[in-house]
Amino acid sequence: MAPPADLELMRMLDEQYLKTPFFGSRRMVAEIRGRGFVVSRKRVRRLMRLMGLEAIYQKPRTSIPAPGHKKYPYLLGGVTIDRPGQVSASDITYIPMARGFLYLVAVMDWHSRFILSWRLSNTMESTFCAEALKDSFTYGLPEIFNTDQGSQFTSEDFTSILEDCKVAISMDGKGRWMDNVFVERLWRSLKYEEVYLKAYDSVADARTSIASWIEFYNYERPHQSLGYRTPWEAFCNKPEATPDACFGVDGLKIKQNAIEVYNLDMIPYSIPDQEQEVINT
Repeated sequence: MAPPADLELMRMLDEQYLKTPFFGSRRMVAEIRGRGFVVSRKRVRRLMRLMGLEAIYQKPRTSIPAPGHKKYPYLLGGVTIDRPGQVSASDITYIPMARGFLYLVAVMDWHSRFILSWRLSNTMESTFCAEALKDSFTYGLPEIFNTDQGSQFTSEDFTSILEDCKVAISMDGKGRWMDNVFVERLWRSLKYEEVYLKAYDSVADARTSIASWIEFYNYERPHQSLGYRTPWEAFCNKPEATPDACFGVDGLKIKQNAIEVYNLDMIPYSIPDQEQEVINT
């Protein structure tokens, strides 16, 4: 079978990664070839690096720290997380579109799984992550903020916000991929329940659809691990599931700043030039 186009292959890699996040480029190549496609390891490795996909035993892109960044300890070892607002966590994922792709960052309250804020961007720069971080403070400051050691999270733009607000910074050490497992589960649910069912034609389509799903996730979707409460009910510390759960915040269904898209003028109907250069190298 002929080699798949780059965007088709990226989608295949993304779907496989959700099933087997421990697959490195060698296993990904074997999996794709097993489907009958001709693909080289060099190409797969390059696209995984572009997408920010990383096997649990290595950190090829998103966990590469910013040059000269300050080392932050891992603060969650042995800590019982038993209340909302105690720990927040953040991560980035790849969002495929009909033509092109986006990156999504989300900030989650660890205890309740409530999505505090999110941002879309077509670049992996730290700015959209910093904006999502500031948005999350609408719900109050956490005691600890945990991320991996990706350059977006180790950048001064990001860490200085936390330091100025006296929030303790915690970063996963090598091999501690499970520490952001709740956000990884969020990505899996989002992609299988929303993203893979659609082929977004534009940033506006992606923004609207993802916003609708996140609203559903936060305020309507009960979680077994939360005693069948919604994340919003758990965040509000309601003791048990209630059929008449509060929908939204003060009657506002979606916070306007949560559905803005960073770099909106750079609409990715095709792969951005700076990303295309990576693919072509």
